[in-house]
Amino acid sequence: MLLQPLWTFLLGHSSLLHSPFFPVLFSLSVYLSFCLPFLLLDVLAHRWTLVRRYKLQPHSSISWASVRSCLALTLYNHLVFIFPLTVMHWYLRPVHLPVEAPALPRLLIQVLVCLLLFDFQSFVWHLLHHRVPWLYRTFHKVHHTYTSTSALTAEYSGAWETLSLGVFAAANPLLLGCHPLTELAFFMLNIWLSVEDHCGYDLPWATHRLVPLGLYGGARHHDLHHLKSKCNYAPYFTHWDRLAGTLCTQD
Repeated sequence: MLLQPLWTFLLGHSSLLHSPFFPVLFSLSVYLSFCLPFLLLDVLAHRWTLVRRYKLQPHSSISWASVRSCLALTLYNHLVFIFPLTVMHWYLRPVHLPVEAPALPRLLIQVLVCLLLFDFQSFVWHLLHHRVPWLYRTFHKVHHTYTSTSALTAEYSGAWETLSLGVFAAANPLLLGCHPLTELAFFMLNIWLSVEDHCGYDLPWATHRLVPLGLYGGARHHDLHHLKSKCNYAPYFTHWDRLAGTLCTQD
């Protein structure tokens, strides 16, 4: 089994995996690690035209005040809202760590299914929060504070948005009966794609350039949503926006 050495290594740290602190530490550390390269690009973009040419909004720039604001809200949501819920979940449903790792094909298929389910759930949630004025004003407007996206704006959201999307992400692996390693793989991929969506750069190796036929929207797709607000509601793939007539592919 190709994944067994990795899973055996993780089982050697089972006390950490069983800890009620692990979900929050994992989420924060992975998120900030994924944001860091793009923050470095933001710093370099002030000086290098080569970097600035890949910015989706070349004349925009982030400030240290916005960085502090995004970090503060992310930490606040994790500590005040997410952590108590993870402790409750830890108490009600103790972590079970099987000895054997999942088969690689099964892991890959289940991660893809989880991602497609999350994409659909987020599309419906997002569309409703734009079409119903009360939902937008009360909950989703915070996320649209910045019309120019940057990596740290991925989690610049109120508690309701953070928790509801978090529930979608956590529920899908449970519904599919995924192995804990599959769950970790899905969470990491989901966080990466969310950060990349908001990074503000159209890089040559971006995910949307690797997926053929325009099936995946990526950073350009989501940046247009923050600019126009009335299109591109799905976080990753384009098929739901295409079917709903809400797809926009150019400025």
